[in-house]
Amino acid sequence: MGTYHRHDVESTAAVFRHPVHPMLIPFPIASLIALVTDIAFRVTNNVFWADVSFWLLLAGVVTGAVAAIPGMIDFSTIDRVRSLTSAWLHAGGNVIALTLAIINLSVRWSDPVAGVQGWGLVLSLVTVALLGVTGWLGGELSYRHRIGAINDESGVADDHSVEVARAEKRRVANKTR
Repeated sequence: MGTYHRHDVESTAAVFRHPVHPMLIPFPIASLIALVTDIAFRVTNNVFWADVSFWLLLAGVVTGAVAAIPGMIDFSTIDRVRSLTSAWLHAGGNVIALTLAIINLSVRWSDPVAGVQGWGLVLSLVTVALLGVTGWLGGELSYRHRIGAINDESGVADDHSVEVARAEKRRVANKTR
């Protein structure tokens, strides 16, 4: 089992202490799964799906670039982030995924149908696989290493923590014995 770090590291790219990068990443991830619409085109041979893939890729590239900005701000301004291998792999993998999406978009630029039938489907597959890995690593950074976590000093979170619930269950179980 992995080691969990209890020290919260607040994001430097935040609005009212809420990290911006995690708010933005669902948009490029949803858009860059053009693999689904590529497969729909291959199955149905309906040009509509090739066009949808093109527009998804365009949206994914734009929103990915926007989401990368606060991610890079956190990466470059928080020393602890740069000390983590998972942060380097997350950042580098996302740069590669965004680059592949740009290439994929350029392959389809003049003819979305030809793009899907050429390298487009392969590029979409590799991009989705890479996003799965970088998404996992992003989760590791947020949940395991507590990057972007807001330190709750109110004590309210302590009342609802898993450890408190488990301790209460043990206490009740010991009383009934």
